[in-house]
Amino acid sequence: MNLHMPHCRTHQRSTDHQKMERQNQSSSLTCENLPSFLSSFVDTFVDFSVSGLFLPQRQEIPQQPLQTHYPSPNRLVAIGDLHGDLEKSKQAFRLAGLIDGSDRWCGGSTTVVQIGDVLDRGGEELKILYFLEKLKREAVKSGGHLITLNGNHEIMNIEGDFRYVTKKALEEFDVWAYWYDIGNKMKSLCHGLEIPKNPFHGIPPSFHRVPEEFSHSIRARIAALRPDGPISRRFLANNLTVLVVGDSVFVHGGLLEKHVDYGLQRINDEVRDWINGSMGQRAPEYCRGRNAVVWLRKFSDEFAKNCDCSLIEHVLATIPGAKRMIMGHTIQEIGINGACDNRAIRIDVGMSKGCINGLPEVLEIDRNSGLRVLTSNPMYQKKNQYAQTKEGLRLLIPEHGPKQVEVKA
Repeated sequence: MNLHMPHCRTHQRSTDHQKMERQNQSSSLTCENLPSFLSSFVDTFVDFSVSGLFLPQRQEIPQQPLQTHYPSPNRLVAIGDLHGDLEKSKQAFRLAGLIDGSDRWCGGSTTVVQIGDVLDRGGEELKILYFLEKLKREAVKSGGHLITLNGNHEIMNIEGDFRYVTKKALEEFDVWAYWYDIGNKMKSLCHGLEIPKNPFHGIPPSFHRVPEEFSHSIRARIAALRPDGPISRRFLANNLTVLVVGDSVFVHGGLLEKHVDYGLQRINDEVRDWINGSMGQRAPEYCRGRNAVVWLRKFSDEFAKNCDCSLIEHVLATIPGAKRMIMGHTIQEIGINGACDNRAIRIDVGMSKGCINGLPEVLEIDRNSGLRVLTSNPMYQKKNQYAQTKEGLRLLIPEHGPKQVEVKA
């Protein structure tokens, strides 16, 4: 027995040494070994606190070119301005059979275009942005697409123009700032993670003519939405500004020949670069002014005689295969309608309670049956205000019909 004792002691020392090494390895298992996991957990926690939704974090991948042209799908749905009204937004998606009772995507391979103006006039802007992001991910899994555009109110807010912000919306961004700050503090406790960027850096503590009670809320909104801001970069940078799907051109305000000559892909890429913080504080010129792609109203007047039909025909002729331009921006009190032999389709029905509280309507373009309006307004259904043909929508509004409602700015 004694002959084996030294071997046992040697084995014991070896075992003890291995245990100590494992303990040392365990004690060195800091955040440096799992930064991505911890950062993702914190971001998901912040997302849930702000929106009530769990959105698994995506891995950082090199920036991909934006896709400006899509082939014609079997079914295409266009949804107008949402303006901070989450419930009306969901009603519009349900009307088109795109989400179920649990707000999950059930639209299959449908391609959906939301024409912009999620921001302003309502108090649930962030919740809509999260909701749309969730649906984008679910749609792709089913072979569908949800494509979102920038409207003039996205451009305004990124530039810091908050004229149409509501008190409830400011409160929503206050909540975001609170949880985002907590998330950054959680990350800063871990020495293995890069020190989070302070989103408030460079923003003054107060503003001329802004009541002190709103100063923090304004600072939070600037921090979130300015170029390279956490919300603008995450939810708005990959929005398109101009989109072509089959023979339909989508833009929030309208296109002129000079915009087409400048380049639709170029416009999309430059607006994304601006939102990502690489082109200064001011939006590109074609996003500013009455003739900008997000502001134009030349094709939006309710009465055909006031629309520049020869101009839109000429513009469409410069875009190969284009038959129609689909626009939001100008509220159509009579509902979705077509003008200029259906070359101009106007889909902003002012559904948000912050606008005219219009009943939701969506435009559907089916490869086999053509264009039709899906409406929740029984008045339109009973009076058959629209003649729906395989070629499209024929406007049946007399020249002295209902007055057009424009939401300026």
